[in-house]
Amino acid sequence: MTSEEAAGVRYVLMDIDDTITTEGKLSAAAYDTLWRLHEEGLKVVPVTGRPAGWCDLIAREWPVDGVIGENGALVFWEEPGKGGRALRRYFHPGAVPNDHSVLLRIKERALAEVPGLRVAKDQFARLFDLALDFAEEEPVLPLDQARRVRDIALEEGARAKVSSIHVNVWMGDYDKLSMAEWFLADRFGWRPGAGDREVVFAGDSPNDEPMFARFPLACGVANIRRYEGLIRHTPLFAASKESGEGFAEIGAALLEKRGC
Repeated sequence: MTSEEAAGVRYVLMDIDDTITTEGKLSAAAYDTLWRLHEEGLKVVPVTGRPAGWCDLIAREWPVDGVIGENGALVFWEEPGKGGRALRRYFHPGAVPNDHSVLLRIKERALAEVPGLRVAKDQFARLFDLALDFAEEEPVLPLDQARRVRDIALEEGARAKVSSIHVNVWMGDYDKLSMAEWFLADRFGWRPGAGDREVVFAGDSPNDEPMFARFPLACGVANIRRYEGLIRHTPLFAASKESGEGFAEIGAALLEKRGC
């Protein structure tokens, strides 16, 4: 990334799991990077498959300007309010509650056909999607099993994406990218096309591919290379380090090239 490109960046978006976390923990280096980006005046927005319940906390307590959750089903952010800050929520109009009969059928099939698969333990905090855990907790299943779960969901008429830990399944025509574009435009006046190079996105896995394909300055942490067979649109830039350390590397490079 050139200094000129870095100087034009206004928004830094990032996945959470295995992008800013390392083995499930938010490292000091990654969290410090979020603060440094925020204090530089950049708009910082996590874009994640994690549930609404997590997003409520993140929007309130992290140095971010919003958080997109459940793979684009919702976005939460804070605004100044009387006596403090007020939490705002927007739910995609196409989002379907996760008690839908198709999702229940997919869960039954996937658990029956893929030994060792289980419902993610954060499912209780979700509103719209079904998260099936193949790698967050033991036993860690191979990627071909995650692909099998994805294929079951697609066969049943749902949408599905493989992350580094879960297969996320939902009904409704939305994804991380469509919600990110809506939020940046509606909240900050971002303009598609003209503003594409104002956005840096950092990610690590196949469910980030729409973001990699959309934004020319997309970045991957080093563990993106694990999924080369599953991703057609790879990020232009890649860190030399994995997970949270890789995100810290990306943030430091961006700030250095901005002269910070």
